[in-house]
Amino acid sequence: MNDSFRAMMIVDRDGRPHAEFRDLTTADLPDHDVLVEIAFSTLNYKDGLAITGKGRIARRLPMVAGIDLAGTVVESRSPDWAPGDKVLVNGWGLSETEWGGYARFQKLKPQWLTRLPDAFTFEEAMGIGTAGYTAALCVDALEDWGAISPGGREVLVTGAAGGVGSTAISLLARKGYAVTAATGRPEAHAYLSELGATAFVDRAALAEKGGALQKERWGGAVDSVGSTTLANVLAQTAYGGAVAACGLAGGMDLPATVAPHILRGVSLLGIDSVMAPAARRERAWKTLAAHLDKARLGRIARVEPMSALPALAEEIVAGKVRGRVIIDVSR
Repeated sequence: MNDSFRAMMIVDRDGRPHAEFRDLTTADLPDHDVLVEIAFSTLNYKDGLAITGKGRIARRLPMVAGIDLAGTVVESRSPDWAPGDKVLVNGWGLSETEWGGYARFQKLKPQWLTRLPDAFTFEEAMGIGTAGYTAALCVDALEDWGAISPGGREVLVTGAAGGVGSTAISLLARKGYAVTAATGRPEAHAYLSELGATAFVDRAALAEKGGALQKERWGGAVDSVGSTTLANVLAQTAYGGAVAACGLAGGMDLPATVAPHILRGVSLLGIDSVMAPAARRERAWKTLAAHLDKARLGRIARVEPMSALPALAEEIVAGKVRGRVIIDVSR
């Protein structure tokens, strides 16, 4: 298999990471045990940072970008996987320390692969991607903690119009929760209502410094913003509630106090999607298969060619991308 194929690579240019398209063959790929022909990848905020150079995501160069992929096993030295198996990969250091999904083919370690659920096509799985899989991890964690219940207090979702937020709203609404969406885009209200949001909060109100303890409102929350937003969400979470934190778009700092935790028993649940163990990943995908509305997924996602990645990366970093962008690596 010596035919060349195009890949989006992060390379060193004058000591700085630079994104460009390059032609590769399978002989150029890492010496891992499973060769996968990729059908689709996705565009995530982290991908945008890597391609634009506005964040140093790749920790070694050159690096094939793309933190997600879905495709078919072509060759395997592993007894766990056979040619023809349909698989997906989320995280595991792809585009950071390991070559990622913006290519027609990739060689991968067997333990990174998750079997594609029968409920989804490759395109649908990448419409979900790491963002949607992370949202499912958050919902699973909140339910396991016992912090939320259908018919109970509102569940807040910050970064609501993004990939994590969109999927979290859809999952929570389908499970019977009252969902409030935090967004700075009034024009997205109709879209978020279609996904299942029943109320809205201006994200600017959550971004302003607030008191250590504020009026109790949320039974739980999914937060992909961090920083002051997360501090305010914790301060507004009701007694015994919990917040699943999975992102830091607003910053890595947390200007908060322990007051919500020790006076109201509020829990902060850290959600890691990159190195999550296989059992947790499989459960998250089962949650998505059972509860994600495919019709709504169609409204969340759109397909774009890999050739459009440079422009799309600028858009997602600027906050101009709504929902999910699926990348067709064949174009």
